[in-house]
Amino acid sequence: MALPLVIGITGASGVVHGVELLKALKRLGHPSHLIISEMGARTLAIESDVGLEEVRALADVVHNVKDLAAAVSGGSFRTRGMIIAPCSIKTLSGIATGFSHNLMIRAADVTLKERRPLVLMVRETPLHLGHLRLMTQATEIGAVIMPPMPAFYHRPATIMELVHQSVGRALDHVGIDNDLVDRWSGP
Repeated sequence: MALPLVIGITGASGVVHGVELLKALKRLGHPSHLIISEMGARTLAIESDVGLEEVRALADVVHNVKDLAAAVSGGSFRTRGMIIAPCSIKTLSGIATGFSHNLMIRAADVTLKERRPLVLMVRETPLHLGHLRLMTQATEIGAVIMPPMPAFYHRPATIMELVHQSVGRALDHVGIDNDLVDRWSGP
C-alpha cells in the first residue's frame, strides 16, 4: 500500500486547489489524510458549492486540526509528505517559525524534520517583505514554496484547467504520477 499524502486546507482563498488535490488522489487510488482548519471550512463555504462533509469524504482519514495527538503529529507515522493548498500566511508563519499550535502546523513540522516533501501553495497577493522573509525561512528549512501561479503554455480554456495544472505540479513535487499536467515538450 502506498504511503498516504497529508493534505492541509487553510483559510486562504483558493480552497479549490485542496479539493481538487483530494479528488485527484481518490481518482489515482492514492491514500490521503486531510486536515482542514476552521477558517478553511469557512472559506470552503464562501468560495465553493462543495460541502464540508463532501470534502471530508474525499479523504481516507480526516484529522481534527486541534488534535495534536493525531497519527500525523508523530514522525514514526510514515507519510508520502504533505501539501497545504491553499496555505495562508498565518500557517506559513507558524511553519517557518516552528510554532506548532495546531495539527496543521505540527504535521508540517514533522514532515520537515523527517525530511519528507512539504509543498506550500501560498495564497496571498501582493506580498510584503515580511511574507517574503517567511517564505525564505520555510525554504531554508526544506519546504517548497509553490504559489498556484497560472501557466498558459498549454492554452487553458477553463479555470479548472489552470487549477489542475497547479495541482498536478504539486503532486509532481511529492512524486505522485498524474495526468493533470500538460507536459512541456518544446514549442
